[in-house]
Amino acid sequence: MNDSRIDRLYDLLPVIYRMRDAEQGEPLKALLQIISEQVNLVEDDIFQLYENWFIETCEDWVVPYIGELIGYEPVHEAGEPAAGATRQDQLRNKVLIPRRELANTIRYRRRKGTLALLELLSNDVAGWPARAVEFYKLLGWTQALNYQHPDRGKTVDLRNGSGLDLIDSPFDTIAHTVDIRRINSNRSIGYFNIPSVGVFVWRLKSYPVTMTPAYCQQAAGNHCFTFSVLGNDSPLYINPEPETDPTHIADEFNLPVPIRRRLFEEQMTRLYGEGKSLQIWLSGKRKNQTFLEPVPPEHIIAADLSLWKYLPPKGYVAVDPVLGRIAFPSKKPPGKCDVLVSYHYGFSTNLGGGEYDRPLSQFTLHKLYRVGADETHKTINAAIDQWRQDQAGQTQEIEQQKLRNAVIEIMDSGLYEEDFDIALQTGESLQIRSALGKRAVIGLSEKHRGRPESFSVQVARDSCFILDGLIVVGRPVEISAIENSDESEQPVQQATESHPNVSETKQAEIIIRHTTLVPGWEINADCCPLESTMASLKLLVSHLCVKIEHSIIGSIEVDPAIKPLIEMDDRQQAVATDEELLDFRCRSIEKEVRLNPIRICISDSILDATDPELEAIGTPDCRVGYAILTILRSTVFGQVQVHAIELAENCIFEGLITVARRQLGCMRFCYVTPESRTPRRYQCQPDLVLKKIADDMAQEPDESVIQAAQDREVNRVHPVFNSVRYGMPVFCQLSECCAEEIKRGADDESEMGVYHHLYQPQRMANLRVRLDEFIPARMDVGIILSS
Repeated sequence: MNDSRIDRLYDLLPVIYRMRDAEQGEPLKALLQIISEQVNLVEDDIFQLYENWFIETCEDWVVPYIGELIGYEPVHEAGEPAAGATRQDQLRNKVLIPRRELANTIRYRRRKGTLALLELLSNDVAGWPARAVEFYKLLGWTQALNYQHPDRGKTVDLRNGSGLDLIDSPFDTIAHTVDIRRINSNRSIGYFNIPSVGVFVWRLKSYPVTMTPAYCQQAAGNHCFTFSVLGNDSPLYINPEPETDPTHIADEFNLPVPIRRRLFEEQMTRLYGEGKSLQIWLSGKRKNQTFLEPVPPEHIIAADLSLWKYLPPKGYVAVDPVLGRIAFPSKKPPGKCDVLVSYHYGFSTNLGGGEYDRPLSQFTLHKLYRVGADETHKTINAAIDQWRQDQAGQTQEIEQQKLRNAVIEIMDSGLYEEDFDIALQTGESLQIRSALGKRAVIGLSEKHRGRPESFSVQVARDSCFILDGLIVVGRPVEISAIENSDESEQPVQQATESHPNVSETKQAEIIIRHTTLVPGWEINADCCPLESTMASLKLLVSHLCVKIEHSIIGSIEVDPAIKPLIEMDDRQQAVATDEELLDFRCRSIEKEVRLNPIRICISDSILDATDPELEAIGTPDCRVGYAILTILRSTVFGQVQVHAIELAENCIFEGLITVARRQLGCMRFCYVTPESRTPRRYQCQPDLVLKKIADDMAQEPDESVIQAAQDREVNRVHPVFNSVRYGMPVFCQLSECCAEEIKRGADDESEMGVYHHLYQPQRMANLRVRLDEFIPARMDVGIILSS
């Protein structure tokens, strides 16, 4: 009924009939709207039937049928398309049968055997940018005088620093001796041979950050800055340029690769400037007027700032793109001027907030407040204060309903250093989010040394608090009960047999979406956490439901503040040991909130306690935290200690799991650290490999031999990551040497963990088959992962 065409039949009526219909309450209009709705459905269906004739506009279910018409053969090694209608099934089917590959199948056949086609296949089939290299052109061999190739197989020129930087990279131009191993061997791979063709692929993407403050490294000097607002060394990436010639072989400017120092020096004007890979501004006030001046490229010097020893001359700025550092002249630092930067960083997917497209959602009735340097409200707290003032002064009922739900949208990628103490009454909701294409950072610092600081949010029942598209650094987000509420005075209800875990009262809801709560509060230059034992999210209230989606967060502390039902008198406290006091506190929490455990739902996220031995979810000094966990397609670094796990699916748990109620819930297609106490498990690792060894060696009389074999298998299937430090481009990415049981261990044969939705095993299988199909005869092709 929201279709704009809903009244088109009614509008065709003469005016006299519409006037008489209006006098009678518009019954004729209501009837014609129902008829119009059905007419629109039939018309849309006929229109879609025509659209389904073409690969560019057809529905997803039509793509395989068009493929059959042109003889397209799906790759069975990657898996069979699913018949389900869930979003996960649809995403997987798009990877198994790529629409773009289908549309270009005939063009591929016409260009079979060309080198540029291999790069196009990687983009269309797997969605990975690529560079194809014919390794026979890099062989060192004696050339015939009649057929000279002066650009091939050059010997090493020690004066060519740029060429030396590229040795053994996808852009290598130096001659190599022959390697007789095949590039597509399943055992030992060799590159430099006559039939070898390598396709270097990049799985990382280049993400922009626009006009954000640089971080001043005051420990090194007031003239030292990092591009990353978190203060860590972050390599700068190229903003890829599209290729204009179909026969062009991709170079560094066409791919999401880190910027080299020599490349930055040689191609300064191509990499630095507005709309390019990076740029630096100085902002401040001069003669009571605000100014914003870009640093011109002729004043930029490429330098190695690894030890902050290089000092640029007066009037120049040194930039190290490898470390993401900036150095001003030591005798003339920016001073009171703000240093703003735009740059690109590398990461695997849309996760944890960034200037990428993401879905936005809010209540239908809501009030929007915009925050930014060019907006009415300059700070988030100013917008919150305005919201409260509007609530107090509004008398109209509809406006009052809108003002129950506030959305504060940050319109830039700036840094907001504020203190937050937000109180939400019953029925209220507050959403703080970055606008689309922006990545705002909320910095919490210790301004008051006499008390601890945090992002404090007080919630009442049936309230809602949402963080969307943000980075929170410096202190934790603390959720507590609103003052003067009846949160701690609610009587403990008696559990019933039919609903032992359901409360009749509504819960407060916390939603963290596309947001990063920096693990360890802050990170140093090497991406090591500064406060590794501190929680990033503190849940100090019961009757709470927490939803975490597409986010990166540190550890979660579940510690509801309650009043014990049975108080320990002074005499008992005097004789009780510390262990007995802690046990009494933990039992009091369970008794007080036993009907309303905190519900934590995590999906497509990273939960990082910074170390597998630290608590990722738990209550301080208690055996388990009183929470029920549901976790899907996520990676957890740290110990999980909860009341129960309702469902864990396609996850990696790098740390012991301890649950109190093993009979509730299940875990399926997960990696679970050995010796964990969990609910029942289905198709989990290393359970499967241990069972296989036990079955294969059932006749072995020596138990020690069986145990040794099982230990080897447990070590083999242990997940291996390229990096486990937040801030690294390859953070949480599974290594190429990781076991296949992990890389294809999910229920749909994708990888376990947070990058499950990328379906990289399916992409790899599809690409490998297509490359073999279109490579010239007698040539060997291999896929080489560059990132």
